[in-house]
Amino acid sequence: MPKGRKAKKVEVRRKKEFTLRGRTLPELKELPISELAKLLGSRAKRSIRRGFNIETSTFFEKMRTSESGKVVRTHARDALVLPDHVGRRVAIHTGKEFKELEVRPEMIGHFYGEFALTRRFEKHSGPGVGATRSSKFMPLK
Repeated sequence: MPKGRKAKKVEVRRKKEFTLRGRTLPELKELPISELAKLLGSRAKRSIRRGFNIETSTFFEKMRTSESGKVVRTHARDALVLPDHVGRRVAIHTGKEFKELEVRPEMIGHFYGEFALTRRFEKHSGPGVGATRSSKFMPLK
């Protein structure tokens, strides 16, 4: 096979359109929340069925009324990511600080708390002097 033919077969990869159980993002935005619940997982479905608390409801209202470029800050880690939140910027409280993120379509059906971790990984150094039997006899300087 000549080298020229192989180069011609390379196609440009295009970005795959987001779908959730066969529905595109514009279709998801048109669905009422009761119909959206049927497409989500069991935990999100139960959260919708039980209803949202006051804090979550006020957060959803802020998201609906705020400008698209503005960052909305929240402590509501148990709030669901809904299709109309896609493209917005949100700052979620971790217990110490607010972590900013942009909502992407893949986040639909998850909770905001999943994207702002409350614990950080602490990397430890090696053992100190006297921690092992062999280091007991090492001079300090």
